[in-house]
Amino acid sequence: MKIGEASRVSGVSARSLRHYEDEGLIVPGRCSNGFRDYCPSTIDRVLVIRSLLESGLPVRLIREFLLSLTDGPDVGMDVVRAEFLHEVQSYRDRLAARIAVLSDQQAALDAYLREARRTGL
Repeated sequence: MKIGEASRVSGVSARSLRHYEDEGLIVPGRCSNGFRDYCPSTIDRVLVIRSLLESGLPVRLIREFLLSLTDGPDVGMDVVRAEFLHEVQSYRDRLAARIAVLSDQQAALDAYLREARRTGL
């Protein structure tokens, strides 16, 4: 299917589909006229990519995961899945640490504002 139909079917804009291709996340086929040709398996991959991006994972991590899926039959899926989940957990932990720092900063600012209002600053 052409990019317009792929966009409609996947719910992802044509611009995003081209971006996913530029980032190496998908490789659509090409018609004889040079137009992109999206097969059902590429659409399935787009849906996975969209879900992972919506959960906040960086493109780098998604690309590494998707590349590991196409490395060949000698790579065990259990190993790939375990490594990916480890990376996701690590990313989540770093995110949680950043949230904790931001929460502490917010609490400090709230305390400052309370004190400023109390003393009339």
